[in-house]
Amino acid sequence: MIRVLVVGDRAEVADTWVRELRRQGYTANSVDTGAKALNTHQHADFVLLDLDLPDVDGLEVCRSIRKHGDKPIIAVTTRDTELDRVLALQAGSDDCVITSCGWREILARIEAVLRRTYPQPKPARIISVGPLRIDGRTHEVSLLGKPVNVTAKEFQLLHVLAENAEEVVTRKELMSRVWGTRWIDSSRTIDTHVRSLRAKLGSNNWIITVRGVGYRMGRG
Repeated sequence: MIRVLVVGDRAEVADTWVRELRRQGYTANSVDTGAKALNTHQHADFVLLDLDLPDVDGLEVCRSIRKHGDKPIIAVTTRDTELDRVLALQAGSDDCVITSCGWREILARIEAVLRRTYPQPKPARIISVGPLRIDGRTHEVSLLGKPVNVTAKEFQLLHVLAENAEEVVTRKELMSRVWGTRWIDSSRTIDTHVRSLRAKLGSNNWIITVRGVGYRMGRG
């Protein structure tokens, strides 16, 4: 699940953003100063940054976050001028919106930036690994001709492993490609889905654990 950090000192606006983000399935929290943002952004996958902060220049906060990694940032400003938008982009933001714009537009921009940052793999039509068939058109899995009932995330996980059948896929890559996050602490989610898939496929040998690295596709 994508973790969004909302940065802004206008409590009513920040609370609205957090509430709407949570309604859309994101994990969202807010801080009200630039200093707090600089101390907590490492735990977020995405930053929604109001540039009008009470303690630190919002552009400096943006630059600092960008120096520490490539997580997406959308800057929010009250000033609707080309110069302000250019400065925000030059500071490292991926997009810049006006505070007065509607929530639907902000959400659409967040989703657009996430699509560029965490692109989802395009499933091949059918991948076969021995008697196991993974159909990217219908999102169906079958083993020895019999259907295997899997969830959407289980399908994506199995598909990523199968399309890289000769390689070890790291936990970090799985979190990014299947769950859209690079937060490695969430990797216990992978373990849960792997256990479920092994049970449904009837053998631990379909998904091989490579200790300290990740997983690779087996042969059942």
